[in-house]
Amino acid sequence: MRSLLHPLRGGGLAVALATLVTTGFGLLAVGTAPAQAQGSTLNQLAQAHGRYVGSATDNSELNDSAYTAVLGSEFGSITPGNSMKWDTTEPSQGQFNFSGGDAIVQFAQAHNQQVRGHNLVWHSQLPSWVSSLPSSQVQAAMENHITKEAGHYKGEVYAWDVVNEPFNDDGTYRTDAFYNAMGKDYIADALRTAHAADPGAKLYINDYNIDGTGAKADAMYQLASDLKKQGVPLDGIGFQGHLAVQYSFPSNMRQNLQRFADLGLDVAFTELDVRMEMPSDSTKLAAQADYYRQVTEACLAVTRCVGITVWDFDDKYSWVPSTFSGQGAADLYDENLQTKPAYTAVQTALGGGGGTDTTPPSAPSGLAVSATTSSSVSLKWSASTDDVGVTGYDVYRGSTKVGSTASTSYTDSGLSASTTYSYTVKAKDAAGNVSAASSAVTATTAASGGGGTPGTGAVKVQYKNNDSAPTDNQIKPGLRVVNTGSDPVDLSKVTIRYYFTGDGGASTFNAWCDYAAVGCSNVTQKVVALSSPKSGADHYVEIGFTSGAGTLAAGANTGDIQSRISKTDWSNFSESDDYSYATNTAYADATKVTVYVDGTLASGIEP
Repeated sequence: MRSLLHPLRGGGLAVALATLVTTGFGLLAVGTAPAQAQGSTLNQLAQAHGRYVGSATDNSELNDSAYTAVLGSEFGSITPGNSMKWDTTEPSQGQFNFSGGDAIVQFAQAHNQQVRGHNLVWHSQLPSWVSSLPSSQVQAAMENHITKEAGHYKGEVYAWDVVNEPFNDDGTYRTDAFYNAMGKDYIADALRTAHAADPGAKLYINDYNIDGTGAKADAMYQLASDLKKQGVPLDGIGFQGHLAVQYSFPSNMRQNLQRFADLGLDVAFTELDVRMEMPSDSTKLAAQADYYRQVTEACLAVTRCVGITVWDFDDKYSWVPSTFSGQGAADLYDENLQTKPAYTAVQTALGGGGGTDTTPPSAPSGLAVSATTSSSVSLKWSASTDDVGVTGYDVYRGSTKVGSTASTSYTDSGLSASTTYSYTVKAKDAAGNVSAASSAVTATTAASGGGGTPGTGAVKVQYKNNDSAPTDNQIKPGLRVVNTGSDPVDLSKVTIRYYFTGDGGASTFNAWCDYAAVGCSNVTQKVVALSSPKSGADHYVEIGFTSGAGTLAAGANTGDIQSRISKTDWSNFSESDDYSYATNTAYADATKVTVYVDGTLASGIEP
C-alpha cells in the first residue's frame, strides 16, 4: 500500500518490512495471466500444510477490478493496511468510524477469506488527542478504543494485532503515550481488554526486525514468556518480515520461530515483502525469490506457524517506493499483475506446480585464486546463467561445502599455513536446481606469519578504540576505510572484518551502527563465527555498505563508522587479548583489521 505502515528502522538492522498471512498463497508464475495462477493457488497449496497465505490491502485498491480478481482468488486471508488503525477509526475522542474496515471485511466474506485485524494499539498513526491526554486518562481511552473496535468486529475477525511494535531495535520498550502512562503493563491490559471484547479472536503482539535472533527478538521472547506465565490471553506473535536483498537474511529464523512456538504460541509472518534497490534485474529478483523461499520453508518447518501474509501482493500498490527512496519491486507480482520468480519460489516451496523448472544453472567458469594469506584463500569466478535466475553459489574445499555467497567471489578463512587446498564452485537457482561443479583450482596458503598475496583492491582500514572499558558488555570499534589508489572505489563492494572472542556467555550476538559519516542506513553489519577459531579470534563482525554509500574518491576516506557489538545475554567481554583490539584512541592503520573488495582481501592480515 502506498501509505501502508511505517518505514523499516535501522542500518545494520537491515531487515525490510513484510507480512504473509498464511491462508492462501495465490501467486502466479512469471508471464502468466494476471487474473489467476494456473493450477492451485498459493493459499490452496498452503492449506494442504494446514496453513494460509494472505495479503494486505487498502480501500482504494478495491476499485481496481484486475487487482481484486487476484486478491479474491489467490489468498485466504486479508489484512486491512490502514482502515482499522486508530487515526481512521477514532480520529476524535469517542467518535468512531468503521466504514473502511467494514468494506474490507465485506470483501473478505464475499470471497470466503478470513480477516486479520490490524491494529488496536500502536504508537504511530495515532491521533494527536491521545498523546495530549493526561497520563491518568490514557488507560481508560485505550480500553474504550479496544472495546469499541474489537466489539464492533466480534466474530468477523480471525485474529488481532492487539499491540503493534512495542520495542525499540535495541530491545528496550518504546516510550509512547501508553508506555509513559502505564509502563509495560499496558500490553497485558490491552490483551485482556481485547479478549473481553471478542473472546473468539486470536490475539497477537506484532513487530518488525524480530524475524531472526537478536536483542529485539530476545526482548519479545521475554515479554511473551512473562505474559504466558501471568495467564494473559496472548495467542501468537506476528513477525512482520520486511526484508531487503541488499541485507543478509535474518539469522536462525526457524529456530527463532520455534522458541516462541515452544511457549505454546502461534507464530505468523504478518507483513512479508522483500525490497531491493532499483532498478531490478535478474540477479536481484533471483535473490528476492530465495528470500521468499526461505521464509516459506521456515514457516513450514514450525508446526505452530499458521500462515504468511504479504504486505500487499503487487508492486503497483507497494508501500516501499514512497518510504525507501530508490527502492521497490518488493512483492510477488509486478506492477502489471504478472507473477515474479518470488511467486514461483513460494509456490515450489509449498509443493506446487511452480517446480516444473528442472534445468540447473550452467557451471561457474573461470574459477581462479585472487589472493592468499597464511590462513585464507580468496577466489573469484565468472557468473553462471540460468533460465530463471541464479540465486547464489556454494563453495567446496575438496568435497566439503565451506560457504555460500550471492556474489562471484569468496574468501575461505581459518586455514593452515603452507598448505595446499583444492576448490570447486556450484551455482544454484530458486527452484533448488544445482549446477555441475566448476573446474577445480588449487591454492597454497603462505607460510605462518606471512601476509600472503595482497588483494587487488587499493583500500586500507584504520581503527580507533571507542571503548575505555575492555571488560564491559560491549565492543565499540571505530573504523574508516581509506582509498589508497588512484581510482574511485565502489563502497558496495567493500567489507571490513574486526576479529574478537566471545569469552563465554551467549554464543549469539547483536551488532549495530551508532554513527556513520556515510549514514548508518548505508552500513550493514553481521557477526560471523570462524570455522576454525584462532588465538584472539573466534568471531568477527563484518561491516559492509549499501549502494547508498556511493563511491570513495581516490585519497579519500569514509569518515567515522562507530560500530557496537554485544552478546544477546549482555554478558561481559574480555577484549584485551582480542586479535583486532588496540588501545589507540585516534585513527591509525590497523593491520589486524581486514578489508576486502569484491570478497578479495585488499589490506590487513587475517588471524
